[in-house]
Amino acid sequence: MVELDQMKLEISAYADPLKEVRDSLDLVNKSKRIEELEMEMSAPGFWDDPDKANRQMKELKNLKDTAEQYHKLETQYEDILTLIDMGNEENDESMVEEIRSEMEEFVSELEELRLGTLLSGEYDKNNAILRLNAGAGGTESNDWCAMLYRMYNRWADRKGFTVEVLDYLDGDEAGIKSVTFQINGLNAYGYLKAEKGVHRLVRISPFNAQGKRQTSFVSLDVMPELEDDAGIEIDEKDLRIDTYRSSGAGGQHINKTSSAVRITHIPTGTVVQCQNERSQFQNKDKAMQMLKAKLLILQQEANVEKLSDIRGEIKEIGWGSQIRSYVLQPYTMVKDHRTDVESGNAEAVLDGNLDPFITGYLRWSSTKK
Repeated sequence: MVELDQMKLEISAYADPLKEVRDSLDLVNKSKRIEELEMEMSAPGFWDDPDKANRQMKELKNLKDTAEQYHKLETQYEDILTLIDMGNEENDESMVEEIRSEMEEFVSELEELRLGTLLSGEYDKNNAILRLNAGAGGTESNDWCAMLYRMYNRWADRKGFTVEVLDYLDGDEAGIKSVTFQINGLNAYGYLKAEKGVHRLVRISPFNAQGKRQTSFVSLDVMPELEDDAGIEIDEKDLRIDTYRSSGAGGQHINKTSSAVRITHIPTGTVVQCQNERSQFQNKDKAMQMLKAKLLILQQEANVEKLSDIRGEIKEIGWGSQIRSYVLQPYTMVKDHRTDVESGNAEAVLDGNLDPFITGYLRWSSTKK
């Protein structure tokens, strides 16, 4: 059958990409590491250090999941070839739809695994902490900040990730002035580091009675959740710690206690804050974790800057500094200015369809290294 022969050509074209993914995953060394971890876990005293034990169990699960995902793809590839041969032998047209469905699933999962091979950074597998700050544009920018917050929540939901609000400040009239939230899931930071920068919106303003086009800006900072200190040492004398009353959608004790904590690292001017934990102590602990993550990123950027210009650095939340533009009028388009990836379906992007932009950034970034 002509259609099945065409399908065989299509699926056979994925033999080399499948091999490239296998080589990139370095499955031989992953298998050795799995054996090492399983031996350590069976040794007496493994749970004497619960934090270390949990990290190792998490690493083991990630390694096994990756190996299992690849082997499933390999089997699926062979099964599709077998189904095509069976369809040709039996001259059975009814198999065409089933095989096409299998092929689409295979290609989608191969692309996801291939994308995972680009996540080779030390902290890429970690949860991600994001902070959105409304910039130039007043109420319009606050509304844009709320739209972006919704977009990342929708993206996280699509991935099966969870979202935890850490700090939240409402806009004066509408929207959000700033929000800090954590997205929990495997490779969350690896994916979302692509989103760091200034995001620009162009639309007819719903807050302007004259219906004029308005341009708004919001900055997004992204850092990994650290499971340890990552070698970052902070002198208490370099910190200013302020407490204030929790407020907004993130507050557990709204206007009841001064449990929220703001920490300023004086030498760098870095400010972090948390209000969502149950006590001032917990908020301070979380804020310190965020500060260390932020200082780690600053340190890494400083090291890179010595060798080449650092990309994706947030400067001013305004004209000329945006990484991506979202145009809703007079036409609809979302375009990433670093990678030139674009989409004419702005509504879908704002509804969480960010993967094409994230994939484009990871590929672009890998060629810059």
